[in-house]
Amino acid sequence: MSIEGYGVATLKNFVGRELGVSNWVIVDQARIDAFAECTGDKQWIHVDVERATRESPYGGTIAHGYLTLSLLATLAIEVGLIPADARAGLNYGLDKVRFMAPVKAGARVRSRVVLLEVEEKQGGRIIVKTANELQVEGEDKPALVAETLAMLIA
Repeated sequence: MSIEGYGVATLKNFVGRELGVSNWVIVDQARIDAFAECTGDKQWIHVDVERATRESPYGGTIAHGYLTLSLLATLAIEVGLIPADARAGLNYGLDKVRFMAPVKAGARVRSRVVLLEVEEKQGGRIIVKTANELQVEGEDKPALVAETLAMLIA
């Protein structure tokens, strides 16, 4: 998405403003299984559908917290966090992360992104901090809230 008037030179004008809300993304069992395979986290509550259906308090499998966290970067890019006139945007870190509610297999999630801070560094680097709320379709409570940092290269 493109945010009208949003660019490297105007970043500070957007502090405190919502940059946007991403499209919905499905967190299906295939995605959960792929994440488990690549991270080695094969805890039954994520990958054993039959057992999770029987024993989990959620009635089935749930996504890894870190899987849901990993979606934030892509969803922020989709919203338009990296201005079109920036040469690059890189993950820089996290300040705060709280996992608030599980994401059940098959759920759809989206991210709401608010620009919190802009800090200019030497060499055309800019650190931007955003508040991210990963919402689960049909749920009142977000799956997670996080303050993320990105480094923009002007």
